[in-house]
Amino acid sequence: MQYAHELPFGATCLGDGQVRFRLWAPSQKKLSLVLESAGQILPMQAADDGCFELTTGRAAPGDLYRYELESGQRVPDPASRRQHNDVHDASVVVDPRRYEWRRGDWRGRPWHETVLYEVHVGTFSPSGDFAGARDKLKVVAEQGITAVELMPIADFPGRWNWGYDGVLPYAPDASYGTPDDLKALVDAAHELGLMIFLDVVYNHFGPDGNYLHAYAPQFFTEQRRTPWGAAIDYAQRPVRDFFIHNALYWINEYRFDGLRFDAVHEIVDDSRPTILQELAETVRSSLDSGRHVHLVLENDDNAASLLVRNAVSVPRYYTAQWNDDFHHAAHVVATGESSGYYADYADAPVRRLGRALAEGFIYQGERSEYRDRPRGEVSRTLPPAAFVDFIQNHDQIGNRAFGERLTALAPPEAVAALQAVLLLSPEVPLLFMGEEYGATEPFCFFADFEGPLADAVRNGRRNEFARFADFADPAARERIPDPTAETTYRTSKLDWNKRSEPRQRHWAARTQALLAVRRREIAPRFSRMYGSAAQAELAEPALLSLRWTHDSATLQLIAQLAASPGKDASPSATGRCIWSTHPDIAKRLPLGSVPPWFVGCYVDDMR
Repeated sequence: MQYAHELPFGATCLGDGQVRFRLWAPSQKKLSLVLESAGQILPMQAADDGCFELTTGRAAPGDLYRYELESGQRVPDPASRRQHNDVHDASVVVDPRRYEWRRGDWRGRPWHETVLYEVHVGTFSPSGDFAGARDKLKVVAEQGITAVELMPIADFPGRWNWGYDGVLPYAPDASYGTPDDLKALVDAAHELGLMIFLDVVYNHFGPDGNYLHAYAPQFFTEQRRTPWGAAIDYAQRPVRDFFIHNALYWINEYRFDGLRFDAVHEIVDDSRPTILQELAETVRSSLDSGRHVHLVLENDDNAASLLVRNAVSVPRYYTAQWNDDFHHAAHVVATGESSGYYADYADAPVRRLGRALAEGFIYQGERSEYRDRPRGEVSRTLPPAAFVDFIQNHDQIGNRAFGERLTALAPPEAVAALQAVLLLSPEVPLLFMGEEYGATEPFCFFADFEGPLADAVRNGRRNEFARFADFADPAARERIPDPTAETTYRTSKLDWNKRSEPRQRHWAARTQALLAVRRREIAPRFSRMYGSAAQAELAEPALLSLRWTHDSATLQLIAQLAASPGKDASPSATGRCIWSTHPDIAKRLPLGSVPPWFVGCYVDDMR
């Protein structure tokens, strides 16, 4: 099978030996196509909508090209499917129909089966590319994970980057491999029964290699600002189409099973419908019948309205949202930290964690002291599957000064208990690469910039931490890893040899057992709940009891989330114990005194 998404811009192979080139360049009066492989410069025709177009038989797949502006400046194609080397280099003509899919008939998997596994391609394997990631997929699948989520791969400047500095959203970064290498990774995932998701960034472009200002300044508006500067102007139809087609491109041409949309709270758009609404509706209306595709948000605004369901729990817009509230409460439980945004959870972290598990968001319109404003919308009417929970991810690890994982910050029994809560709840869980076996390598922030930009990023990174007591001294800040140094990137790579060590084998076995219980006992009964049917009770400050009821079955989770035992309460547990940190105690009802970091999970089929 072959797949190609027809783009209204960029270089499109028409199938008859012709290639059509189209670029929106509204600030230009003339534009030329430079065919570098042939050493030719061809004038393009202007249209009334600010576009320039040329269809020619002089170009072929594999040829290098750029666009030449009135000033003589030559720029890559913003819709480049592939770059010759890096973001400043020539674009490459690609015919996507030349890739023959082995599993082109893959229809995906339903959302309630999802266990996400977040991966940074450059640090996931020794080779740090698509081929290296493909070689590790079997191990991931054997663990019981059902979906791999790639951090952004859009072409970024330099040799390494988190991915959030991409400037060519259609081109997989050349350091990771070719478009066909990426398709082979997707194909391999599907052959193993794994879904594969892609993290996309539609809120900004990176600081190096974005040439849009030179020929399409209308792409941005100074009337609205983001942390990265002028906002992308989604009131412009060509701008809106550029990103909607990007989503369709990854889903239809690369066969991704879903997308994760980065920090959509930073997308400034007053249009009706908003870009987020139109994008989701367009993607859903384009899908073949029976194909499962899932759209997931990162949204600090806790906008429950983007997660609404119909009467049978089918999402209108987005399938789920990353639930930072869950993470922040869990992190405070594990570490006791209370600085920064953790201050909003430090007063009663276990109680707040219970609300996240029972209702989704913790902040549903209440005032956030950290943000100094109300935050969120009511989410308790949404089903558990509308929320992606995690105790670690790239942000929450990498935004720390030294990139420490939770395993370096909290007692192992605390991390194990929270992992059990995560994997045995009806919400959709996410693990960060290596978390399944207790990896200890840090995951630092890194970007391969040069010159003044590198200096600005290096100094900005260290100055970010100046407000924290531990880094008030400039000498302390100098110890923070240089994000532009190759050693920082290399240190963040997973060490797969450690996976065979006794501690890691034990940790991996526990994760595998938890996921087996989830697959066998929880997903079939509870993950397709149409609305919230949960109750959270706090018997003591750290003793949490949760119940979810659906289709005549009840799932109960009892957890003592502290280093001290629960003494004054005897939680009632009903049903069959399906997993526990302390099996002998969990099967004794009533429980009586509950040991530190105890988790017990019970199912009661009430028919």
